[in-house]
Amino acid sequence: MKQLTNYLSLVKFSHTIFALPFAMIGFFLAIHRGYEFKWSLLLLVLGCMIFARSAAMAFNRYLDRHFDAKNPRTAIREIPAGIISANSALWFTIICCILFIACCWFINFLVLCLAPVALFVILFYSYTKRFTPLCHLVLGLGLSLAPIGAYLAVTAHFSLVPVLFSLAVIFWVSGFDIIYALQDVDFDRSNNLYSIPAALGKENALQVSEWLHVLSAGSVVLAGLLGHFTYLYWLGVLVFGGMLIYQHSIVKADDLRKVNLAFMTANGIASVVFAFLVIADFFWA
Repeated sequence: MKQLTNYLSLVKFSHTIFALPFAMIGFFLAIHRGYEFKWSLLLLVLGCMIFARSAAMAFNRYLDRHFDAKNPRTAIREIPAGIISANSALWFTIICCILFIACCWFINFLVLCLAPVALFVILFYSYTKRFTPLCHLVLGLGLSLAPIGAYLAVTAHFSLVPVLFSLAVIFWVSGFDIIYALQDVDFDRSNNLYSIPAALGKENALQVSEWLHVLSAGSVVLAGLLGHFTYLYWLGVLVFGGMLIYQHSIVKADDLRKVNLAFMTANGIASVVFAFLVIADFFWA
């Protein structure tokens, strides 16, 4: 049990709260449009989410272990602290990738064909901080696969509304990852690592984050208009937008004490409450 807890901590399992609700939006949007609900398919989608995200996080921890050991904020993570060995983390990554592909195999042929593309995106993210400040957008791209992937699992074809939900995730995740990266500006600069805060400074980075969140809010508004959703959906949009505004109100360039409150609490509420109200709108509004 202790080892399981260590691996759950390694991959920050609690952060699944960000993308998983959007995956459920994609899944139940397809059901709302007349496709058959199957418990087995829902479990496979959940498996894809868990294994893909766990592989991405474990690989990120493996690849960044030397930087994490030098950064006082991250030195307590499992690999630099000696709780989990680097080789064990790498094997864990490989096993999660295999299980992800296995889940895709049982879903449908299109999802299986796209599985290597998804793995490339989520694993490649771990390299991006070494050469581009746009690493935040790559992270957003990886998590944005959740709603469209879940929709494809049910329907096996693309549609504009779930794509808009994916765009919302790209801009939302990129924006709050920039806020999170404010904590490491000095460390990133001294170690030749790239991020938007390190490249533009804290003030400008916060402005970029704000504009990304405006685009995210715009994407969910457009999805609502094209999807012809009703009042519960729009209540969800208000909550989602309100949490975006809230996190920018509590984080300042010269005051980062509430970064974790903005990162975890505000965004967790935004995703869970928004997804609950959107799915409720599909079936009960």
